[in-house]
Amino acid sequence: MPTVLRVGGFRFYFYSHEPGEPPHVHVDYGSATAKVWLHDAGIARNIGFSAKELGKIQRMVKDHNMCLQEAWNAFFGL
Repeated sequence: MPTVLRVGGFRFYFYSHEPGEPPHVHVDYGSATAKVWLHDAGIARNIGFSAKELGKIQRMVKDHNMCLQEAWNAFFGL
């Protein structure tokens, strides 16, 4: 699970084996976790984040989309 970004206590990372999945990032903060699609910053899964926190995560994914997409492509060899 390579960590690709840390912002304000939020950890953004990939799982190394998710074949066939569109580009996405997992985000953890404390015991909360979410899965976010990179193409539109849509929330694919959420456990423990409030709506306000999810909005913040979506903004961070949009703000850092280029580096997250580049990290995805480099990690998965695309």
